[in-house]
Amino acid sequence: MVTTLTFDPDCRPNAILSFMLRFVVASLALFSLSACAIDNPDAPNYVADFQAKSTQFEHAIQKNANTTQDFAQSYTDYERFLDQELNRAYQQLQQQLGATENAQLKQSQRQWLAFRDAEFAFITHNWNTINFGSSATISRGQYRSRLIKQRVLTLLYYLQNYRADL
Repeated sequence: MVTTLTFDPDCRPNAILSFMLRFVVASLALFSLSACAIDNPDAPNYVADFQAKSTQFEHAIQKNANTTQDFAQSYTDYERFLDQELNRAYQQLQQQLGATENAQLKQSQRQWLAFRDAEFAFITHNWNTINFGSSATISRGQYRSRLIKQRVLTLLYYLQNYRADL
């Protein structure tokens, strides 16, 4: 079998190079954004500590939940853990802030709680057994816990910027 190469008159090398250059520039810009926040190297690694504890719950859900009731209980336990971690992160961050920043954090947290409640209402209304059968329980648990976990991580990333001994 002989493969022949043919010239494609529609193939424009400049267009290909232009696309590749845009792709490289966009990739570099995207990856450089993750380095914009500078964490305090003297602070404990709150994020890694939280991730390690969180992973235990996530693995337990995957390994131990066999029935819908198991999933519901596992996600309830996980959500309880996440709520405790959210409160802990919020309180730790409050201790690091001045009066003005604390007021802003309090306002931000109240608005996030309103957002969370609205999301929970949407999740509960949409992912029901009528629309999704028994998998609705799993979906609700995943979406609710993911929402809380993201807020915990956000607060912990903020906290990462402060010294632990203040």
